[in-house]
Amino acid sequence: MKVLKALGIAAGVFLSMNAMAQQVTSTTATSSSSARPIPEHDILFKKTVWRKIDLREKQNKPMFSENRQITKIIMDAVQSGELTAYANDSVNKPLTREEFSTNMTKKDEGSGLSQEEIDAGFGAQEEEDDAWGAALGTSDAGKSGPVSNVYFPQELYLLELKENVVFDKKRSRMYHDIQTITIKIPATTNELGIEVPLASFKMSDLVRVFRNNPETAIWYNAQNDAQHKNLADAFDLWLFSSYITKISNPGDRALADQHGAGAKGLLAAQEALEALIEYEYSLWSY
Repeated sequence: MKVLKALGIAAGVFLSMNAMAQQVTSTTATSSSSARPIPEHDILFKKTVWRKIDLREKQNKPMFSENRQITKIIMDAVQSGELTAYANDSVNKPLTREEFSTNMTKKDEGSGLSQEEIDAGFGAQEEEDDAWGAALGTSDAGKSGPVSNVYFPQELYLLELKENVVFDKKRSRMYHDIQTITIKIPATTNELGIEVPLASFKMSDLVRVFRNNPETAIWYNAQNDAQHKNLADAFDLWLFSSYITKISNPGDRALADQHGAGAKGLLAAQEALEALIEYEYSLWSY
């Protein structure tokens, strides 16, 4: 009896310690932006890199398939409360659902009449015509249905990826440790005519959402319907096309600001990519 009692106590202690360990692991995972954080003491080299992903590109189409757009999955997760949105890629200021909905709403500047125009009687004739049309049954009101003033997922085709390019001295290799993904409103869609961030998301949170929604969060394999990938795996395998827009620097300046926009900026992005690859290779030269 004493032996059984001792075994029972030992088993209870083991289970409680295991539960505590799982709780600590869960807390650490949610607090980190990275899905697989690398310990600081194992990092020999680190550079923060920003990349832009254009989902209209052929290589990125699998992330932007009909009704399974990555932007749609993210937006739905925020609205359902499954995912937390942040104001910027520093991910230190969470957005409420109301604030996210406000960012999702188009600012229809210039539409409607000002108060002065209403006071002066502008629009009165239009209201009168609408009233007569409704009475005669010839009004166009309601024919086209309600007009949505919210960005559609297919309109948000730009993503900005923030990663830490890290050389892990314990495993002796370079890692692209994705930290955040930001949805950007394209200049062609935004009424201001410039790219503006809509919201940022921790990669660790996105991986959880993608894993929890395997039927919709897929990288669409156009060659084989039996081999669609989860979006979390697609990011792990780097199954997308991107180009560098900024590398951490004292002035926090983008490559386009340093070298010029257009072709010069793209050339600078390619040179920055080659410099990172060359650095990794040079680590093995003695």
